[in-house]
Amino acid sequence: MKTVLDFNFLNKTALIRVDFNVPLDANQNVLDNTRILSAKPTILKIINDGGSCVLMSHLGRPKGWDLKYSLKHIFREVENTLGRKVIFIPDCTGEETLKVLRSLKPGEIVLMENLRFYDEEINGCEKFAKRLSLCGDIYVNDAFGAAHRKHASTSVIADFFPNKKCSGLLLNKEITAIEKVLNTGERPIVAILGGAKVSSKITIINNIFKKVDAIILGGGMAYTFIKAQGGEIGDSICEDDKIDLALELIERAKENNVDLYLPTDVVAADSFSNEANKKELQIFNISKGWQGLDIGPASIKAFSKVIINAKTILWNGPMGVFEMPNFSNGTKAIGDAIKISTQNGAYSLVGGGDSVSAVKEFGLDKDVSYVSTGGGAMLESLEGKTLPGIAAL
Repeated sequence: MKTVLDFNFLNKTALIRVDFNVPLDANQNVLDNTRILSAKPTILKIINDGGSCVLMSHLGRPKGWDLKYSLKHIFREVENTLGRKVIFIPDCTGEETLKVLRSLKPGEIVLMENLRFYDEEINGCEKFAKRLSLCGDIYVNDAFGAAHRKHASTSVIADFFPNKKCSGLLLNKEITAIEKVLNTGERPIVAILGGAKVSSKITIINNIFKKVDAIILGGGMAYTFIKAQGGEIGDSICEDDKIDLALELIERAKENNVDLYLPTDVVAADSFSNEANKKELQIFNISKGWQGLDIGPASIKAFSKVIINAKTILWNGPMGVFEMPNFSNGTKAIGDAIKISTQNGAYSLVGGGDSVSAVKEFGLDKDVSYVSTGGGAMLESLEGKTLPGIAAL
């Protein structure tokens, strides 16, 4: 697969699929510009070559033309982040749009309107993809966060650039990071999986059994495993229909010589609230009326030891309800252990919406090797799936 480094964009217009699906506040101000910042190296490479850029992205999940999701709300942030003037066009494929794009000069940057205002984008319409293809000379996909979608702008469009398509620098970094964890990482390799439900991580767990040395399971999903082994989990979250599966996964870990670590103690609460009464309990003996909302000190100590001795680390999912300050200690402690391990030379990849939010909230995003920009795309990569946006390149 070619990258932007394989092309000279002198006097060429790059049609770049970026992922500017950024969070906005109630007044449509950008809350986090990470995804815009992540695309900056690719855009500047093209501009520095003497080329021009046409940026296309989605924002949210609008139903038709909903101006609440217009990219006009973010275009000033795009200008500020890139440090360059940006032309906003409230359309993607019309004649007026093409007229503007045909007159682009080297160094100019255009941001087109939200792709998802068009049903043809989501439906992967070939005719729509062909119209989009008229907007540039070389197609660049730098939208890892949308690479798992078989949409017109992420996969179908590549067919119209048989010899002039490539990945951006961000997309390439994402692929390299996942490859490093799953296939080329130095051992021991440790995967830390958290979150509420084991059902959302089944495919990942099954795919990484032959690739990792240890799996640490925390968060809400852990209680299904504890109940499966006869533990009393009180009012803690549990997927009763996944109990047999949990036992199977425990056996599969043994068969593959993978060390599977589960919490031994928890910080429990008498209601799902930051102000709830709380106490530390053994995870196999949580009283009725109490629910585990974080891992306890013994679990933190055991998990941290495994993490600090790792050479390659994947973190996907928090250890508890970290959004509540009183139940955030376990997630932060795991982040701190990953920081130490990274400082000692380990490679650490953090991905998945909640994990990324956690490392940012605790100021650890600069202390790990790589923070992925793609939630669903990263999960599908870890599941072993081929992403349509990458296959198209």
